[in-house]
Amino acid sequence: MRTRRLLGLAAAVIAAVSISACSSAGPSGSGDAGGSGSGNDATGAFPVTIEHAFGKTTIEQQPKRIATVGWTSQEVPLALGIAPVGMAKITWGDDNGNGMMPWVEDKLAELKAQTPKLYDETDGVDFEAVAATKPDVILAAYSGITKEDYRTLSKIAPVVAYPHTAWGTSLDDLVRMDSEAIGKKAEGEALLKRLHEESAASLAKHPKLANAKVLIANIDPKNLSQVTIYTSHDTRPRFLKELGLPEPAIVTEESKKTDAFFATVSAEAADRFSDVDLIVSAGTPDLLKRMQADPLLNKIPAVANGHVAILPDASPLAVSASPSPLSIGWGVDRYFDALSAPLQ
Repeated sequence: MRTRRLLGLAAAVIAAVSISACSSAGPSGSGDAGGSGSGNDATGAFPVTIEHAFGKTTIEQQPKRIATVGWTSQEVPLALGIAPVGMAKITWGDDNGNGMMPWVEDKLAELKAQTPKLYDETDGVDFEAVAATKPDVILAAYSGITKEDYRTLSKIAPVVAYPHTAWGTSLDDLVRMDSEAIGKKAEGEALLKRLHEESAASLAKHPKLANAKVLIANIDPKNLSQVTIYTSHDTRPRFLKELGLPEPAIVTEESKKTDAFFATVSAEAADRFSDVDLIVSAGTPDLLKRMQADPLLNKIPAVANGHVAILPDASPLAVSASPSPLSIGWGVDRYFDALSAPLQ
């Protein structure tokens, strides 16, 4: 599949460059940086140069057509009033099968924008589909693209990759990189201020979480011999840490060993989880009972005491654990409600 996509890329690129880079997306304003909510003329801000893991990308003029790859980059232009022309189809967490998270649907409806072209990234970046949207810029600040992917995408349009680690971009870096790339730097800072305020206000309404050491993990009921924890390089635990919650020792220790966003720990090392007040994992309702029935996992105090928050598997709530520009407004209260419930 990937080989076929690469072979077909040349034709797609030729088709893309045959159209003016400044063409608009149509009457809905989709992909038009001067469309609904733009609020200012950023022409004088260009060119801009964005540094990232693969070097530097210079964007010569304000993009009119924005494509995104990866998980959440599409939410930055949307939050700032611009609908992208193309974005990845959501394949985990979609609640109604249309390939979009509910908060993205809501924003598109608010902007009265057309649905962007959705491309499936199950087998990697669909280069032809991205090229077919004729983008002026490709936002990939929260993604797992490789250097080869970056070089291939760069043949289509300037690419903004992640700053350091695949899938390890913070909310602040995501918003700052993408908003600057589309000529909305000041609006991006204002967006971040609002997101921080909303998140802090929501946490304040959940006093049971105050000073709680929360471990966000992925626990596979088919293999309880190990626990996959998210490191501080991941947006999920970083979000809580930036709100002032203390970090469990095991997260600090494992994060020092790797740049990856996750680490796997044997269930035999139950003593390493001793200071964890709450474990959070996506799963089915019976996950806690299965953990408590396991002779190793039940040695973890949080498990034995039932201090485990189970977010419905493949649900928008589970996705919202990884904060994004639009998911915070949609679900931060619901998220903290779910985390507080086992601590009552």
